[in-house]
Amino acid sequence: MTNLCGKPKKTIEHMKYALVLLFIFSGYMTSTAQLKTKPDCGVITVDVYKGWINEAKPNADPEQIKAKLPCFTSSDKEGNESGCGGGVYYDDKGICFYIQRDYVVITDAFKGKFTVPVMGAKRDDLFVRFGNAKLKDANWEAYQMAFGIMIVYYNMNGVINKVILSTKSVEEIDLCNIN
Repeated sequence: MTNLCGKPKKTIEHMKYALVLLFIFSGYMTSTAQLKTKPDCGVITVDVYKGWINEAKPNADPEQIKAKLPCFTSSDKEGNESGCGGGVYYDDKGICFYIQRDYVVITDAFKGKFTVPVMGAKRDDLFVRFGNAKLKDANWEAYQMAFGIMIVYYNMNGVINKVILSTKSVEEIDLCNIN
């Protein structure tokens, strides 16, 4: 059987079927192209006595960190392929977890809160709360804590602008050569 144009009728039925599938597929694509919300971490709190951020410890596995802080911007798989052994990064929050090396870096871009006002403190302010530093240099000090160590870095004005929390000791920690 042919239609008025001389084409077999089956071809038109196949074309109709293909056209229906095309409309269904395009409808599906536009329905999945909706706006997506970014996970919210709420108020991010650094507990310097317990050594964690929102209860995510520096030595936690990546999935535990992501569960406690779901608003990460990127992550690297743990292993030697990545420059620092893998990490979970919060670029817009000033936080980086280095998972293979068991430490977290908090920069002055951090907008959350500390249980003790460490970020922005002056060099002499920490002695009252933490005692003498275990190790120190011109630009940093490392404090022995119950969970491991806290390393603070000072800017040119002697104000803390970076904090590292680690479950490792001063002798064990292996920091990346990054800013």
